[in-house]
Amino acid sequence: MQARTAEELNINRALVSGGEPREIQRRIDFIKATLRSSGCKALVLGISGGVDSLTAGRLCQLAVEQLRSEGYAARFIAMRLPYKTQADERDAQASLNFITADHVDTLNIAASVDGLMASLTATEAGAAQVDFIKGNVKARTRMIAQYAVANLHNGLVVGTDHGAEALMGFFTKFGDGACDLAPLSGLTKTQVRLLASALGAPAELIHKQPTADLEDLAPGKADEQAYGCTYAEIDAYLMGEPVSARVRAIVERAYANTAHKRALPVVPDSIGNTHRVKK
Repeated sequence: MQARTAEELNINRALVSGGEPREIQRRIDFIKATLRSSGCKALVLGISGGVDSLTAGRLCQLAVEQLRSEGYAARFIAMRLPYKTQADERDAQASLNFITADHVDTLNIAASVDGLMASLTATEAGAAQVDFIKGNVKARTRMIAQYAVANLHNGLVVGTDHGAEALMGFFTKFGDGACDLAPLSGLTKTQVRLLASALGAPAELIHKQPTADLEDLAPGKADEQAYGCTYAEIDAYLMGEPVSARVRAIVERAYANTAHKRALPVVPDSIGNTHRVKK
């Protein structure tokens, strides 16, 4: 199952230290080709302060700069989409300073999220479940905002999904999992950090502890705490390396339980092969 899963997620096992410049340009070329073929003129991406959006954002900025040098009008719009006051706002601003996006839009999603949650009065859910639902609402509200800006500027929305998150299903369905192109797809977390380093990103942002930071009751909760294993262990699984029975069980259970997130909507002809639908 380990090899099949890596193949299904298109994991790039060939990328190792030293091969970053070629891989960076390959992914820039992918972004350029996608934008050209769409006829759109802008790329839109939310910047959180983590290494994933940092890396994807810099790739987008380099892509539009190359497109402009080739005579194709294009620009990159980075978005800040905090809920109230973000605890690591300094990291988000440092990311923006590194990316040097053509334009930065800031939209606080608190009013939209709180307004929707306030309308959900007829619920018997406990506090933890409501907080989880609210976290997904935050992610989906951010994606609504990004698509609105993309619509305004004839743009495409860029996602930050990579192989490790795809394996664990660690994204919100139709939230941060929704996008038009995903330039980090197929990379492990280690490889994302390698590309970020080769791009010249600050070390403190590259090695910052990853967190989705969606839950009010568990602010700053580390991804690895949610997983029950480390990114190094997840990456080892994806790269075909030996992992413990405990890690294998965690990873393979997560992959099976989140299959619905990676699948297209269920249609009548697929009823015999449906996935459990959650979130």
